[in-house]
Amino acid sequence: MFRRILIANRGEIACRIVRTCRRLGIAPIGVHSSADRDALHTASMDSSIGVGGASAADSYLRIDAILDAARRAGADAVHPGYGFLAENPAFAEAVEAAGLVFIGPTPETLRRFGHKGEAKAEARAAGVPVLGGGEEASADADVVAARARALPLPVLLKPAAGGGGKGMHVVRHAGELQAAIGTAMREASSAFGDAALIVEPYVERGRHVEVQIAGDGRGEVIHLYERECTLQRRHQKLIEEAPAAPLPAGLRERLLDDALRLARRLDYRGVGTVEFLVAGDRHWFLEVNPRLQVEHPVTEEVTGIDIVELMLRVACGERLPVRQADVRVSGHAVEARLCAEDAAHDFLPATGSIEQIAFPSDGVRVETGVRAGSVVTPHYDSLLAKLVVHAPSRDEAIDRAQSALAATRVLGVTTNADFLRRLLARPEVRDAGFHTRSIDEWLARPERATQAVPLDIVAAAGLWWMLDERARASDCGAWSGADVTGWQLQAGDDALSAVPAVLLRDAASVHEVYLGIPGPDGFTTVLVGAQRLRLALRAQADGGWQCEHGGELQTLALARRGTSLFVQGGGASHQLEVVPYLARATAGSAGSGELRAPMMGTILATHAEVGRPVRAGDVVVTMESMKMELKICAEHDGVLASLSVSPGQTVERGRVVAGVGAETDPGVPGPRTEREPGAQTS
Repeated sequence: MFRRILIANRGEIACRIVRTCRRLGIAPIGVHSSADRDALHTASMDSSIGVGGASAADSYLRIDAILDAARRAGADAVHPGYGFLAENPAFAEAVEAAGLVFIGPTPETLRRFGHKGEAKAEARAAGVPVLGGGEEASADADVVAARARALPLPVLLKPAAGGGGKGMHVVRHAGELQAAIGTAMREASSAFGDAALIVEPYVERGRHVEVQIAGDGRGEVIHLYERECTLQRRHQKLIEEAPAAPLPAGLRERLLDDALRLARRLDYRGVGTVEFLVAGDRHWFLEVNPRLQVEHPVTEEVTGIDIVELMLRVACGERLPVRQADVRVSGHAVEARLCAEDAAHDFLPATGSIEQIAFPSDGVRVETGVRAGSVVTPHYDSLLAKLVVHAPSRDEAIDRAQSALAATRVLGVTTNADFLRRLLARPEVRDAGFHTRSIDEWLARPERATQAVPLDIVAAAGLWWMLDERARASDCGAWSGADVTGWQLQAGDDALSAVPAVLLRDAASVHEVYLGIPGPDGFTTVLVGAQRLRLALRAQADGGWQCEHGGELQTLALARRGTSLFVQGGGASHQLEVVPYLARATAGSAGSGELRAPMMGTILATHAEVGRPVRAGDVVVTMESMKMELKICAEHDGVLASLSVSPGQTVERGRVVAGVGAETDPGVPGPRTEREPGAQTS
């Protein structure tokens, strides 16, 4: 077995590989970018070597820097994890040329399976059903457009060199084609260093089922059964399970046989995944991911096999330690991908520092690369953690996954935990009546209006904010200063503050929070709008808070950063903003016409000129963050009064990038941010 391994990745997968290395007595050596000096994966290693700047292109994608780190570390082998260089045949060749072992398939396998067009040709040659559309890839937009027009709509644009759903775009209308090709090529180039695309017919209501394979490169190939990955949003998997939800009779066996037939064709070495599109009792080859998959833990849970260990043993020259006849499936496993994104605002990726984080420990497997104090940056994907549960049945596994999400605490960065919990509660998920576009269709329904934060949560948050303010300003005297609470002596018979103690804004409105005098029983009267509550907040040993009102007890987690206040309770997360009191007159107004960056990122392009007219919906600035394009649009007709950014520039969240003025009304609405159709975080 290897003595020292360089793990050429970051985040949760780097931490996951470390765990198996330590169990096998292998010293794990890591790499990190300048943005990841204090990251959890960096601290998890025996040592970690800096490989460059914050962006992936300046660090984790630098083959020369990775190989130099391996040399300095005295490593025997390199594990690429997933993403970054994991499917890059040039990297595998460079590792081997340096006298090291690449822990993965051969460079030739990576070249043939890692390219979507060539993989499709291999599947066709192996007798595996494939979709039409041809196998040739092109980075010429005109060629791609001609191929798309030769097929009936809708069509799917797929990066030839990529995986993980990045850069994939569905085109349903001819007028969308050119813009979609441009966006797909930019995203493919950014994520994989190759803009080439292939075009396929798009199957609207299929399921995504994949088969885990492993081979020793000497003729022995096995499968570890299949996984269900149908619950996706814009081609990004959110929930995975093993085995798959019920399949038509005989289909599972055909999927497993086709996966093995394809793996044997290339005498597969290492682990990988063969992905299929399923519709009714038919199936078609989609792609091969010749690497470790994000969702591999669900297969490990139902088979009891450590897939990372399989990779290591095969790479060091051993035979597969398990035979096909020995592989059994026990029970059902579900994985939920916890991501830093705002489901209430079109899943806009979220950045910032994590103030508090806690995961359930009872029967829940947690794969994470973050901790309290970790900073979520726009340089990498939005995955924070994976919550994996195992149970005797599918229904029980779904129940446990919901409970795990409800018990997860993340404050400081908005996550999709609430959305995932609601998703798992849908009847279509329970009875497996879903397809790959189910989530997108559910999200498009009009009943998904922005919901205001419940007033009892606002009241508790306002009270906690003032308690925290008092603790930070201990010299002002308990509850006696109007500058702290707004309460004044003889303010009225109801003993409420004469003015709002704090103004809290949610997505729907600004709330005036009035506070009373704390009573000897620990309860305080809080007025929010027309709702009056008697609340008591009690600090708990675990850092949380117990809120009591109306005879009911509720556990809350609260944290603040600047003027942002984060609350989690009852399985839901909320963010409120403290509004400066003098700004109350304009807090709910339409805005100033300033177009601001919705998050930290890089400016890709500007699309308007100062002094020229713009119309509502016109794209003024395009930016990129977390491998996703965002378009900042004018919300109203007017004239572009200012443009303060240029392509290539990095901007912070909230930075004013442009201003739209109107001749007759200087008070104009703020910007609207649109996501490019089909864009995603990964």
